[in-house]
Amino acid sequence: FIENETLDWQQIDEKVSRKVMAYDSNLMLLKIKFEKGGIGPIHQHPHVQITHIESGFFEVEIGGEKKVLKGGDAFMIPSNIWHGVVCLEAGVLLDTFSPMREDFI
Repeated sequence: FIENETLDWQQIDEKVSRKVMAYDSNLMLLKIKFEKGGIGPIHQHPHVQITHIESGFFEVEIGGEKKVLKGGDAFMIPSNIWHGVVCLEAGVLLDTFSPMREDFI
């Protein structure tokens, strides 16, 4: 069982914070909170990522293609594809990674 209130936010920068919800070696769930204007810079990693937009509006870029998505939408990023987000309206992303992101622990 994972109780949101018992987990601490990690400040990434002035507009972005992250909360590790749960993980094992094969899977990880994160909550990422963005203020308007917050940026998840363009990057790549070997992990497969699926992100559910819990709330807010985000410009999402995957492999050079951009799309504006809102709460209730989701996107998938294959391994080693360049991607990033810009927060257009404050919100929360739920990120899942396979395998888990050791660099976040």
